Amino acid sequence: MKKNKETHRIIISGGGTGGHIYPAIAIADAIKKLEPDAEILFVGATGRMEMEKVPSAGYRIKGLPIAGLQRGYSPSALISNLALPIRLLKSIREAGRILRDFKPHVAVGVGGYASGPLLWAASRRRIPYYLQEQNGFAGKTNKILAGKAEKIFVAYPDMDKFFPAEKIVLTGNPIRSQIRLADAQQKASALAFFGLDPHKKTLLVIGGSLGAATLNRCMIDFLPLAAESGIQVIWQCGRSGKEAATAAMNTYTGIPVFLYDFLSRMDLAYAVADVVISRAGAGSISELCIAGKACIFVPSPNVAEDHQTHNAMALVKEDAGLLIRDADAQTELMPAALKLIKDPEKINLFSYNILKISRPDAASQIAEIILEK
Repeated sequence: MKKNKETHRIIISGGGTGGHIYPAIAIADAIKKLEPDAEILFVGATGRMEMEKVPSAGYRIKGLPIAGLQRGYSPSALISNLALPIRLLKSIREAGRILRDFKPHVAVGVGGYASGPLLWAASRRRIPYYLQEQNGFAGKTNKILAGKAEKIFVAYPDMDKFFPAEKIVLTGNPIRSQIRLADAQQKASALAFFGLDPHKKTLLVIGGSLGAATLNRCMIDFLPLAAESGIQVIWQCGRSGKEAATAAMNTYTGIPVFLYDFLSRMDLAYAVADVVISRAGAGSISELCIAGKACIFVPSPNVAEDHQTHNAMALVKEDAGLLIRDADAQTELMPAALKLIKDPEKINLFSYNILKISRPDAASQIAEIILEK
């Protein structure tokens, strides 16, 4: 803690997806638990989901006009990419203004577009900063910023191939405080919340905060078989998949499939699930570890350096889950899920092994180190 007892002012920067946002909020919550008077300001990218999710968690946020490189050769992508240098310069200038006004003692970067300009500006002003890397394969922004970081909080071992070994602290990923290994009372609450049959096994299909097209296609193919499958399904399709998923669901009546574009109560969704199908984002994996879920991972092929496969393989090697390639999912995923959900011994094995990997105190450990400044 600060020796002069002055209230800490801390900036947390980054976002873009739930995998960056929810760990950031978990860190902020842990800081406030240790030091309730601490002042925390988030900095995100204008137009991204952090501008909605952070205020709903009770924190202030400022937006930078930064954006990422657009893949493809469409006119809109080319125009957007040509504007990137201007956006970057504006973001650096705005980041400097935010730092001057807020006067933080320390900054924390969790990855995502906004963390680069903010932490670069912090470094220029000799404001100490920390990095939090969620994945088993480090992102480009964090690799660039690592040299001047005070510490780098990581979720996987052997990250010294990306970062200076002396700066690395193996903490695990911070997760939402509501996520935990469910007891009978929480499972009963979850059954009531989702309106599920307590006598049926429950499959949870989650594609991350933005949805997953491959998982949605697999579910649409499964709908004709849903009534005879003997299970019930909670299907989180994401905003981008809502229209097609709703249209497919409207073809059937009375099937035991419950569709959501976004799950506000992930704690209850995990609590009621016997088996989970998920992408392999680092945040999702960390939550599934804490919740002790038997999982089938379908890593996204559309991420930098194929880092989701690295994330999932760390669990598969420990016999703590299954991996099905995105290219094979449409033919293999749902048969594998139906086989697993009817195999209680395998479910218990995966649950036991994934719990051993969990690090439930990650957010508290990170907060304690940050507050030492």
